[in-house]
Amino acid sequence: MISKATIDTVFETARVEEVIGDFVQLKRAGSNYKGLSPFSDERSPSFMVSPVKQIWKDFSSGKGGNSVAFLMEHEHFTYPEAIRYLAKKYNIEIEETEQTSEEKANADVRESMFLVSEFAKNYFHDVLLNTDQGKAIGFSYFKERGFSLDTIKKFSLGFSPDNWDSFTKEALGKGYKMEFLESTGLTIAREDKPFDRFKGRVMFPIQSMSGRTLGFGGRILTNDKKVAKYVNSPESEIYHKSKVLYGINHAKQAIAKLNNCFLVEGYTDVIQFHQAGIENVVASSGTALTPDQIRLINRLTKNITVLFDGDAAGLRASIRGIDLILEEGMNVKVCTFPEGEDPDSFARKTPYEALVKYLDENAKDFIQFKASLLMNEAKNDPIKKAELIRDMVSSISKIPDRIQREIYIQECSRIMDISEQVLVSTLAQLIQKDLGDQVKKQKQEQKAFEVIREEYPQEVQKIDILYGLERKIIEILLLYGNLNEEFEDVLLKTNEEGEVETVTEKHAYKVYDRIFLSLQEDEVELTNPLFRGIYNDLISFFQQNETFNTEQYLMKLPVEFAQEVTDILMEDEKMTLHNWEAQNIIVKQKSHSISQYVSETILTLRWYLVDKIIEDLKADISQETDADNTEVLSMAMDYYKLINFFSTKLGRVMSRYH
Repeated sequence: MISKATIDTVFETARVEEVIGDFVQLKRAGSNYKGLSPFSDERSPSFMVSPVKQIWKDFSSGKGGNSVAFLMEHEHFTYPEAIRYLAKKYNIEIEETEQTSEEKANADVRESMFLVSEFAKNYFHDVLLNTDQGKAIGFSYFKERGFSLDTIKKFSLGFSPDNWDSFTKEALGKGYKMEFLESTGLTIAREDKPFDRFKGRVMFPIQSMSGRTLGFGGRILTNDKKVAKYVNSPESEIYHKSKVLYGINHAKQAIAKLNNCFLVEGYTDVIQFHQAGIENVVASSGTALTPDQIRLINRLTKNITVLFDGDAAGLRASIRGIDLILEEGMNVKVCTFPEGEDPDSFARKTPYEALVKYLDENAKDFIQFKASLLMNEAKNDPIKKAELIRDMVSSISKIPDRIQREIYIQECSRIMDISEQVLVSTLAQLIQKDLGDQVKKQKQEQKAFEVIREEYPQEVQKIDILYGLERKIIEILLLYGNLNEEFEDVLLKTNEEGEVETVTEKHAYKVYDRIFLSLQEDEVELTNPLFRGIYNDLISFFQQNETFNTEQYLMKLPVEFAQEVTDILMEDEKMTLHNWEAQNIIVKQKSHSISQYVSETILTLRWYLVDKIIEDLKADISQETDADNTEVLSMAMDYYKLINFFSTKLGRVMSRYH
């Protein structure tokens, strides 16, 4: 178990913008950063990071929190894992305390699968470097591919022994359960004789953006045609091949820094490029490129350069992925290598500077690439040329940005020697068809929804006034709780004539003190359990600490309160996303009149609660003719006078809340 001192050091050191910047491309937006949501598919940024408050908020999914919460949401870390990740990132030494058996037993299924996968990665790597079989077969293969020892260690390359159950026996002997060996696909159980899936293969661990081991790719080294050359881990709770890019954990920082991502096909392509000095490269791991993989890159950069080998047949099949990239609103270039070369072989024999120069000079815009590739097929055949042009316009139609489409149409017109008018007309037809298909789909979905709505009619929900008022109390405490403000106190005093009259005086209070005393005076307790918990926690924090800042409080914030507190703190950042001031829409800042805002909120809450008391008193009035309701009616009249006082102070006409 990680010590409290270590956890405190991690929170004090970690910077939320740095942590999230490893996973999402962030851009300055005033005092904050914004970016595309890593939790939903979007093209306009709704993800906000506040360096001042050290929190983030994703307005598209509603999620938010501090750096630890982000890692738990994005990487599915447990709390201790998130702390360990941050400690490693910031070179903080972890102090351990004894973990109880109950804590050990609380690890969930996903966590157990991650632990098994991590053990497997270390086991295969150790076998490669420290056993006779591993050195003779696996290590020799990697050396033949030109990989240095540092590169082998960087990518944790390994070897699975050429025995039926070496790994399985070792894992079971270390206490790992068979159910997790099976669920991760590392072991195949057949008639009570489990055996290793990756027997006799060199191993490529496949890791998440944060470096967690999700699965493996294994390559056979024999020429047995009956056996698949490559075998990947099966789909599991932690491994979804369509959502993973090989090498993304090593490439993310370089991609964000250089604002470009090289996309290749295989594991060795990625590794060889890294060894050559180019790190902003990932692979689709032999699978057809998917929208989820493209969105993974989109979090880090808008620019992709697809690297193809010189195989013409492979090129034709691979360019289908270009349309998917364009649909995501990204910029795509294509670079091919000389015939007979692939990224692996070319990078291996080309010095760094020459490789960078080649990539720079040979990366073509997708429209130029498609034209040069397909024109060779069309040659002087008018029908084939017409098909080629239609194919190019079809790709252009996938681009969401209208200005970009216009530029590409002009480029296509120039390259193919055809009038822009014809291309624009064809483009309009394709877009219209796509829109028609979308409308048709939406109508079908709407029809299905109408059927469901008729079967399950929903009542119109009333606005929960009390919820809104109690939430405002928490908001005020978080934003202004420790500020000194002047508040008006209404006092009862006896004048020279002996008459009692009200006198208004101004006194300075801490905002949190004013709220606490006001609610204490009326014996008011917040009704919402979550708000009540946050309120008590905040008041306790204010009373025990001389100063208050958001970052300091969030470090100590109980996990169960984190989501709501983040939502409240980041609410004002919405205006930064929408850039309202640039549109001459001036948003009133509550800080302009804090004492008034606090007083009005408390008075409105008191009004609401008093109104509720009156309703309860009415319910207590007996309808019996001989019943004495004098006392109840007297209390009700006193409360009506109080409401009249609230009405006067707030400058509102008396109205009923219930």
